[in-house]
Amino acid sequence: MPRRDTYPPGTPSWVDLASPDVEASIGFYGSLFGWEAPELAPEAGGYRTFELGGIPVAGCAPIMMEGQPPAWLTYVSVDDADAAASQITAAGGTVYVPPMDVLDVGRMSVFADPTGGACAVWQAGTHIGAGLVNEPGTLVWDELSTRDTEAATTFYTRVFGWEANAIDMGGSAYTEWKLDGATIAGMMEMPAEVPAEVPAHWLTYFGTDDCDVTVERAVAGGATVVVPPTDIPPGRFAVLIDPGGATFAVIKMATA
Repeated sequence: MPRRDTYPPGTPSWVDLASPDVEASIGFYGSLFGWEAPELAPEAGGYRTFELGGIPVAGCAPIMMEGQPPAWLTYVSVDDADAAASQITAAGGTVYVPPMDVLDVGRMSVFADPTGGACAVWQAGTHIGAGLVNEPGTLVWDELSTRDTEAATTFYTRVFGWEANAIDMGGSAYTEWKLDGATIAGMMEMPAEVPAEVPAHWLTYFGTDDCDVTVERAVAGGATVVVPPTDIPPGRFAVLIDPGGATFAVIKMATA
């Protein structure tokens, strides 16, 4: 169901980019995915919403804090951001940004799980999250890479009610996160070759109808290839770093 007007609690529903140069990011992703980012009211603090065909698909904000890295952030829908923040703390997570209202669009909180992966919760107001998903140029997958999958499983199961389902991903172990029987996200153990200074993190995947062409276009726009186009059971994917320093992935899905 590509069009969305609601998200069950516990479902990843939105991603946004912390960018060192919002206008440059708008230019890069606009060329890559055909996104537009109309200017919002001054009280939005420089935040911009990426739209595809007039439908919100992601967001972009200027970096607000000293030392904050450029990165894509995953938001999980909840009924009550304050209650979720309390659950996060009780489960061993760290709340970076306490629950706060974002105008009338919703209420949010940013946290790190016990393994260090940064994530956020979203209590919808007028904004429910991405209005279009699972299409080229939209969010199709969120994936946690961590060095402690057991601790992450305990945490996300307790906080969001997720079930960890182990599957074989072309000879490698992989975890599907499920919520009420539906697959909603994934998790993998951080590869040994990843430098120790790279923390646990969530990786955002955007859909494409041609992975190789998208990677070529991204490189032409200033991106760096981390993982070249590679075939895996779900499709053909690649991992990139955008010109501002944020990592993201693209994938041509093998099936809908």
